[in-house]
Amino acid sequence: MVPVDSEPDCGIMGGARTSGPGLAIPLEAALKILVTVKRVPDTAADKRLDPGDKTLDRESVETILNPVDEYAVEEALRLKEQAGGEVVVLCMGPTAALATVRKALSMGPDAAVHVHDDALHGSCAFNTARVLDAAIRRVEPDIVLCGSESTDARTSLVPSALAEYLAWPGLIGAKHLEVDGTTIRIHRETEAGHDVVEADGPAVVSVVKGINEPRYPSFKGIMAAKSKPVTDYTLADLGIEPAEVGAAGATTEVVDFAPRPPRQAGHQAKDPGDGSAAVELADFLASHKFI
Repeated sequence: MVPVDSEPDCGIMGGARTSGPGLAIPLEAALKILVTVKRVPDTAADKRLDPGDKTLDRESVETILNPVDEYAVEEALRLKEQAGGEVVVLCMGPTAALATVRKALSMGPDAAVHVHDDALHGSCAFNTARVLDAAIRRVEPDIVLCGSESTDARTSLVPSALAEYLAWPGLIGAKHLEVDGTTIRIHRETEAGHDVVEADGPAVVSVVKGINEPRYPSFKGIMAAKSKPVTDYTLADLGIEPAEVGAAGATTEVVDFAPRPPRQAGHQAKDPGDGSAAVELADFLASHKFI
């Protein structure tokens, strides 16, 4: 991964694919793009944790396609429109997540992979990345695009962990993406300013909200999504033992939780006309260490 100062012309990947670290082999002119998507609770809904296993209760509210993933799908479709090739959607989630897969397909991708297994319930971010890694190796894409975060957890860990498992460069936080020959280049904004970072493909790229404007699925796209191929994988298909993932194999756990306390009435400082309210307000702010 190499930071660069200049901003070369945008191009299309048409050079070489690496089948392992440092091993370059000829690449087709068209790209094979994989996009990870996730089923999440509606961002506007009140969420709760299941008191039994302390995981997010995803069945008590309406679920949707992770909004940030829509930007990754749109970016993949734009790359396909430039270079040709195909876009494959990858989702890890329960059987009910098939609706989310179809929603992503309605935007325009060609096919999907759905990993579902009861033993996956309670998987942490790192185990999620491990399962996605196993599925991605079956697909053999030239580039993997991810949303920068999911709205249910907001850890932003999966793209980086996935790059580590794949042993690919991880280009994180892209606000602009370029593919130039065998080089994948991103532009990103940081607290220090503006970075331009590039690496030889294949690579994992996470995109942020605002990189593009996701298209709305057309009626034709919605109908076409119903017949697009979806490949199903279980943990056995991927060669992963159930005890290694899910709640049993999680690297993190929720020890305890409590509902947020109800909002209390605020403190009012009423001035009788002599300016004493200013002193009262200052004393209140000082007692709460605001000043």
